[in-house]
Amino acid sequence: MRDVLREWRPTVDEAIEELLPRVVDEEYLGAFFGPATHAYDPDAVQVALADPIWELLDRGGKRWRAVVFLLLVEAFGEEPDEYLPYACIPEILHNGTIIVDDVEDGASMRRGEEAIHHAFGTDIALNAGNAMYFLPLKVITHDPGDLDAETRLAAYEMLMHELNRTHLGQGMDITWHNEREMDITEAEYLEMSACKTGCLGRIVARLAAIVTGQSEAVEDAVATYAQQMSVAFQIGDDILDVEHSLDRAGEFGKAFGNDIREGKKTLVAIHAVENAAPEDAARLEEILWAEDNTDDDIEWVLDLYQSTGSIEYARETARTLSEKARTQLEGLDLEPEPKTQLAEFTRFVIERDV
Repeated sequence: MRDVLREWRPTVDEAIEELLPRVVDEEYLGAFFGPATHAYDPDAVQVALADPIWELLDRGGKRWRAVVFLLLVEAFGEEPDEYLPYACIPEILHNGTIIVDDVEDGASMRRGEEAIHHAFGTDIALNAGNAMYFLPLKVITHDPGDLDAETRLAAYEMLMHELNRTHLGQGMDITWHNEREMDITEAEYLEMSACKTGCLGRIVARLAAIVTGQSEAVEDAVATYAQQMSVAFQIGDDILDVEHSLDRAGEFGKAFGNDIREGKKTLVAIHAVENAAPEDAARLEEILWAEDNTDDDIEWVLDLYQSTGSIEYARETARTLSEKARTQLEGLDLEPEPKTQLAEFTRFVIERDV
C-alpha cells in the first residue's frame, strides 16, 4: 500500500495545485473566485491561504483518501485520471479539519513540526482551515467531469450532509474534552468517530459512486466500507500515539504523550477507566484533565493502559472494523486489481507504524 500511495501522491498534489496554486496572483483569483468587485490583494491571500495550506500539505500526509477515491473509480471500470479534480475534495477537506482540530485541541505539533496555528497564528490558521471546507466545492461548480445537473446536485447534497455530521462528531469530542469525568460509553465513542472521521471516508466513497453513476446500493456499500475503515484508522492513530510514546515518540510526528497531554478521551482511555481499579481510574481522569503533565504522569498512564489490556482491546476493535469493511466489498462487481487494493487498505490502516 505504501507503494500505491507513493505512486499517486505527486499526481494528487499536482491536481490540488490546480485548485490552489502555491503562488496566488490576480489572474487565478479572478478565474477561480470571479472578478473582483473593487480589487483583490493577492499578497494578502497568499499569506492567509496559500502559505499555511501548502505548509501543511508539504509536510507529508498519506493522501490515502484521494487514492481510495481513485481506486474506487478504477474499480467501477472508469479511468481514474479523468476524475483527479474530484479526488482532491476529500483530501483538502481532511487537511482543513486538521488545522481547525489542532486549534480546538490546543495541539503543539503536526507532522513533526509546529502546528499551523503556532507557525502562522490562530487567526490565519482558522481562516485557512475554514476556507478548506469550501474550496473543494468549487470543483463541483467548475464541473471538470461534465456531469449533468442531477448528478452535481446529488454530489452537493451528499457533501452538505456528511460535512454537517463531521461537526456533530467534533462537537461531541470537544464537549468530552471539556469534561473532567469520563463517563463516555464505547458506543458513543464509536459514533463520534463515525461522524468526525468516518464521514470524510464516506465522502470519498459516495463521491466516487456518484460521479461515476453507480446505483444507490453500491453507493451505500462502499460508503459503509470507507466509514468502517476510517474509524479503524482513527483507532489506529490513537494506538500509534500510545506506542510511539512508549518509544518516546519518533517519526510519528507528535509530542511524547501527545494525546494524554491534550486530555483526549480515546477508546484506549475509555477502556482503561472501565477496567482499572477505582483509584487508578480517578487518577487517570485527573491526569487527562490537568493543564500540564509531567513525564512521570505520562509514563504512569502508559503503564495503566498496558496493565488493563486497553491497547490490545483497541487494536482488536480496529481489526474487527477492518474485517467488516472488507466484507462490504465482497458482494460488489468490481474490477479485480483495484478491488484487491481496496481490501488491502483495510489492513494497512491498522498495521501501519506511522
